Amino acid sequence: MYEKLDNPVYHSLNEYHEKFCLNFGDSKFYNPEVAAFGGSLHIAKEKDITEYAKICDDFLVFGLKPDLGDFKTEMSRLVCDQYVLENTIELDFTEEIIELKNENHDELLAFVKKFYPHYFKNRTPELGRYFGIFKDDKLVAVTGQRMQMHDMTEVSAVITDTDYLGKGLAKQLVAFVSNIIFEDGKTPFLHVAENNLGAKKLYEKLSFDLRGKINLWGVKK
Repeated sequence: MYEKLDNPVYHSLNEYHEKFCLNFGDSKFYNPEVAAFGGSLHIAKEKDITEYAKICDDFLVFGLKPDLGDFKTEMSRLVCDQYVLENTIELDFTEEIIELKNENHDELLAFVKKFYPHYFKNRTPELGRYFGIFKDDKLVAVTGQRMQMHDMTEVSAVITDTDYLGKGLAKQLVAFVSNIIFEDGKTPFLHVAENNLGAKKLYEKLSFDLRGKINLWGVKK
């Protein structure tokens, strides 16, 4: 079942997120208005990369190292740990968790960009459901859904305002979103940079199991 997680972008775009898919050769990429990344079942080839680069200057390729051939570009590598959750999370929810709707769109984008300037695109919230915690009418923590297959959904955008760290907000949001994914009949998974020890500790406390590592290759034209 989890074999598709070797190529989560490819399978998401081949299944639940097909409407966001742009096909280039053997590779599939998200519409860059929604998300700037893609993947291939095998190795993304130079032609695939150069075609997507015509419409997106800075993007990620999940999985095996792309074959860039003679394409002149900067390429970086981010190694992430991939986690899967097999059971619902039993937790006493003490915070009011609000689903973020269209009327929260601008506030959500502004919040994410404040901490991760290149993470969200204008249409990223279309990928799934996003939830937040407010304090004094101010959005201070969010978590949502990103890649989605018919049977698995990625927990993503786990972000807390630096003024509210250490209060367990991320823990409640990750648990809440994960349980909603289970209610949808799917399995939650997530990615975290391998050196983000604090986040990994949180996910392991919530009973996420480490499945393995996955490479994210940054391509910048």
